[in-house]
Amino acid sequence: MKVAILNPSYGDNFVRVARWAARSRGRVQRHPEYLLTAAQVLLDRGHEVIFVEAAARNLPLEESLRIINDFKPDLLLIHATTPSIYADIKQAAQIKRLTGCKTAFAGQHVTAEAQDTFTIGAGVVDYILRAEYDLTLRDLADGRPIPDIAGLAWRNGDQLVNNPDRPLLDVTSLPFPAWQLIKPEWYPDAGKRYPFLTLMTGRGCNNACSFCRDPQLMYGHHLRNRTALQVVDEMAYGLKLFPQIREIMFETDTFGADPEHVRQVCAEIMRRGIHKKISWSCNMRVNTDLKILPVMRQSNCRMLMVGFEFGTNEALRSIRKGGVSIEMGRTFANTAHKLGFTIHGCFMVGAPGETRASARTTIDYAKSLPLDTMQITGIATYPGTALYKWAKENGHIQAKDWNDWLTPEGEQRTLVSYPQFSAQDINRYVDIGLKEFYLRPGQILKMLFTIRSIGDLLRKAYGFGAFLDYFLKKALGQKKTADPS
Repeated sequence: MKVAILNPSYGDNFVRVARWAARSRGRVQRHPEYLLTAAQVLLDRGHEVIFVEAAARNLPLEESLRIINDFKPDLLLIHATTPSIYADIKQAAQIKRLTGCKTAFAGQHVTAEAQDTFTIGAGVVDYILRAEYDLTLRDLADGRPIPDIAGLAWRNGDQLVNNPDRPLLDVTSLPFPAWQLIKPEWYPDAGKRYPFLTLMTGRGCNNACSFCRDPQLMYGHHLRNRTALQVVDEMAYGLKLFPQIREIMFETDTFGADPEHVRQVCAEIMRRGIHKKISWSCNMRVNTDLKILPVMRQSNCRMLMVGFEFGTNEALRSIRKGGVSIEMGRTFANTAHKLGFTIHGCFMVGAPGETRASARTTIDYAKSLPLDTMQITGIATYPGTALYKWAKENGHIQAKDWNDWLTPEGEQRTLVSYPQFSAQDINRYVDIGLKEFYLRPGQILKMLFTIRSIGDLLRKAYGFGAFLDYFLKKALGQKKTADPS
């Protein structure tokens, strides 16, 4: 079968496969490793596949349509998101008219909102691949009878049919992503050495944070790790395919959750000498076993992206951030800083019960830690999550339709609003946090003094440009709103 996989564009710099589908404040892009893994599953079965990376490349709609029409697929797969769902269906309709292909949608939004997706996509959406979709897509392309494909939702006349859920797969059986279908240079990120590549060391998460989509909708609440040998084999494969890459980012939500697995990965990296060729970075929780940090550093782990989230223990408990505290966060940051890691802190504003005072505490907490960089967002409430369900039931969601998940300019914004702390308050404190953290003279000097190469200079320049672009576009948007004439 001929299968076209489309990561559609939706305005400049829209990040479709990140944890927050929006134009990020850092103007980063994220590699579509899940889509490319599914693509390689198809290629290994002998199917003909093209991957159209319209999002990261900001391809005009006409270019996407031309590429796919020239290919003449039998099946189109689109990764859909909450804010772009109307546009995604519109693009699918145009492709369907041009080629006559069947259309399948995958991703967190359509998994949570299958009925709504079929309603607004009547006559366009043929299939929804719920949750972990690699093998569901394989079965569909192989021509297996539709009623027999686990994880598939489809229409039988006017009736929505949800086939039985597909069991979570054995991640050690998956191929490497079809990286040959993209170029690393399409994915800028001021925090990573450029160009870089991402790598999933496993799927799933042992934790139950109320806001996090992937464990609740896609990959489950159990971390399924690949073997250390497979992880390092993929690092070597990426380096062979793209000798120009300077870093690999382990995008697994909780890479440090299994200390023995981390030790095995680090040992294999050093055994094969990869630490002498390239640095790597990863996501971490603050309750990680601190004894694994030295061996990570020894194997050339450069940067830790750490989910500190909030500056009060009450806020952490309100989002079910189990087993962590602000005291743990401070200990983790100080320990990692002493070992020489670059630390990127991740923070939010808008937890249930949030006030101006607690938001201020989070900002002050972020400024007090030995961080190199940070990001701060309004809390995300996506359909299908426990936080969204709670907020909607209690009247805290401000949205008329899915378009409202972004500002008119395509920027991130929160959709929760509380009597004591409005959505406008949340978004304002996000901007306050960014300005106060980055515009401190000491922070500016720190970032300048860590420039060690032309690559570092270019990354910092890109980050500074993204910072200015965000605030300038926001100011222009506010001016246009205040003076529509």
